[in-house]
Amino acid sequence: MNCSKILDLVYEYSGSEFAPEDSMPLFVQIQVWLHSAFCTYCTREIERLEEARNIMRRDFFISSPELEDAIMAKITAEKDIEPYAVPGGLSTRAWVIAGLIILVSLATAFFGLDFKKIADETGMSFLLPVGITIGIVLTVYGVFFIGSHIREFTERFGL
Repeated sequence: MNCSKILDLVYEYSGSEFAPEDSMPLFVQIQVWLHSAFCTYCTREIERLEEARNIMRRDFFISSPELEDAIMAKITAEKDIEPYAVPGGLSTRAWVIAGLIILVSLATAFFGLDFKKIADETGMSFLLPVGITIGIVLTVYGVFFIGSHIREFTERFGL
């Protein structure tokens, strides 16, 4: 076996902090032991892993009941918060007004002085990209509007 497979086996069987130390099957233990007897790199990596696990078990987390109580209080307080409420977001009225402004500005683009001149020079083929652009803008606006108010719409229309 090569080093990466041996180290993968070691990491796999030592990944859980709740797993007992000897949870590795006997056949895998023999493979790891034989390989590490001849490979100094894997021996060092296994020792580093064991040392890191020992540090994590003993020294890393200091018991703090006050901190646990404070964290649990914050978690229970967060359950009461509205998950979809966005502070400073636009109201439905502001979205509708912005949509009407976009619609009017796109519709009145045809009345500009330069538009008639450009349309006469390029012919009717100019209207296709203009129509596609208007369609894309209105579709994207509609997607963002409905997506940001999906919860309100489902409650209002009973969906």
